[in-house]
Amino acid sequence: MSDQETTTPSEPISVYEHVAQILNAMATISWQKLGLQPDMMTGKVVQNVAEAKVAIDITAYLAGVLEAELDPEDRRSIQGLVRDLRVNYVQKAKELGT
Repeated sequence: MSDQETTTPSEPISVYEHVAQILNAMATISWQKLGLQPDMMTGKVVQNVAEAKVAIDITAYLAGVLEAELDPEDRRSIQGLVRDLRVNYVQKAKELGT
């Protein structure tokens, strides 16, 4: 079996799989912008609550797009992720007095 045969998917990736990948990326960016994870490019922890809000809002929107396609367990997981991001945003915004 050649390398190409083992890495070529048998079916095209669905738009929902792409959305899930983007959602995961936006969630990671949200945590970074909240100052709770180091930036993936610099390795430094830098907080930007305004940008975190944008990333969290996009994550929540993408979660809404995916919900109908998810099984109940995955739906709860995504809803929990969005909830945790929002709670942390509120805490960080209060700390900064914004």
